Amino acid sequence: MQKNLERPIVTAEKRSWFDRVESFGNKIPNPLYLFVIFCLLIAVLSAILSGINLEVIHPVTNDVVSIRNLISGEGLVYILQSTVSNFIDFKPLGLVLCMMIAVGLVQEVGLADSAIKALLLNAPRRFVTASIFIVGIVGNLASDAAFVLVPPLAGIIFAATKRNPIVGICAGFVAVAAGFTANIFIAGTDVLLSGVTNEASKIINGVEITPAANWYFMLLSVPFLTILGTWITEKIIEPRFPITADYNDNLAPAGGDDYQVTAKEKRALKITGLYALLFVLLLIATIYPEDSPLRNGNGGLVPSPFLSGMIPIIMTFFISCAIVYGIFAGTIRHFDDLPTLLANALKNVGGYIVLVFFIAQFIGWFNWTNLSMWLAVSGADFLAEIELPNVVMLGALVILAGLINLVVFSGSAQWAMMAPVFVPLLMLVGVEPEAIQMAYRIGDSTTNVISPTNPYLPMVLALIAQYNAKVRFGTFLSIMLPYCLIFISSWTVLFLIYYSLGLPLGPM
Repeated sequence: MQKNLERPIVTAEKRSWFDRVESFGNKIPNPLYLFVIFCLLIAVLSAILSGINLEVIHPVTNDVVSIRNLISGEGLVYILQSTVSNFIDFKPLGLVLCMMIAVGLVQEVGLADSAIKALLLNAPRRFVTASIFIVGIVGNLASDAAFVLVPPLAGIIFAATKRNPIVGICAGFVAVAAGFTANIFIAGTDVLLSGVTNEASKIINGVEITPAANWYFMLLSVPFLTILGTWITEKIIEPRFPITADYNDNLAPAGGDDYQVTAKEKRALKITGLYALLFVLLLIATIYPEDSPLRNGNGGLVPSPFLSGMIPIIMTFFISCAIVYGIFAGTIRHFDDLPTLLANALKNVGGYIVLVFFIAQFIGWFNWTNLSMWLAVSGADFLAEIELPNVVMLGALVILAGLINLVVFSGSAQWAMMAPVFVPLLMLVGVEPEAIQMAYRIGDSTTNVISPTNPYLPMVLALIAQYNAKVRFGTFLSIMLPYCLIFISSWTVLFLIYYSLGLPLGPM
């Protein structure tokens, strides 16, 4: 069904600031080349700064730390001897690959697609908008699948309920993009970010955080973002873009078999849901006794083998759920299917592994030259002198992360660039690494919806064009900006209040 917007579509004749950001972002090299450039910059800076004998006092050991020259005999030996170890010992690599195996299998057997479709298509009409946001946020467990499925399904549902499908598409996109790092489950994003944070914290004292370090606040964030997103959609966006009475049944882009859940898939989903519930109950029964081997020596859970072993537990949960679904849905028919599906789960991970190689060298070189220590201590001294409250520094980090995200969309690449600088710097002035990581997550997520470098923007615009070909990027941006500005300000305020109250962001 083709529907026309009642409000006129206005296109700007002049290049807006957003166009300029987009143009600038397009000129930024691939993240791989970006880290190669960073490595070269570290080499040059280390040579210059070592020549002027810059020194700092290590905040933990009180030792004098000098800048080491990477462009020297000692530096050459270090590069040759550490290249492989930097890569192999980069902890986030193993953690992320483990999660990708599990989540990838969920996608390969069709569990992710069926779950998203079933949840959205069966949502009560009154709670359609809220359901879109919940599913979009939680659907990030399936990574790219959520971007591909939620926006078109949201458009379909809005059209079926006599609401503007363009608003539905935009709401679905916002749910996935702006809520990307929020979830009620521990996702691959948590694993990746915590791994990079831990690598960066080693510069100071090696404080380790678990993938669940932000989980408590994420549990609060999901309903918060859902309510906020629903309110923005229904009170701000929809009144501006009401549905018309003009329909063209011949041009309906929505409603094909691709967006339906078969009876067999529904049965498989029900059985998988029962299995998932049983798994959780057995896990609770295992960790509930005070003498459980998954608790610590004092009978507590923070810290404990349960938290430190969370990745294998999550892997087991997702892989076993995928197997159950695959058997009953018919996507796993033989024993030999499973190894093939597991291998396929990692078929798209090659680019990430290559990128990690250069990220690992960047962090390794940054640490070896002592540039990280010098920058952290010098920056911390400056912040101590101006005596900024921690909440102000965290708020500034949110804004900075959001701005950088406009030109560097890759969350892993962006945090790999920012963490070695900001984690040790802010740790030295008393900010916990989990709080630093959380501030980054808010800034990175909320500006995803307006980032010109977001690879899913063309897809969303193409979906919108199926309903109204006259909609241009400027109109789309006018829809996205209220979401972006209200999300980043409200979510940041919630986080800073939560942090100021001294509440734990998650189990450590």
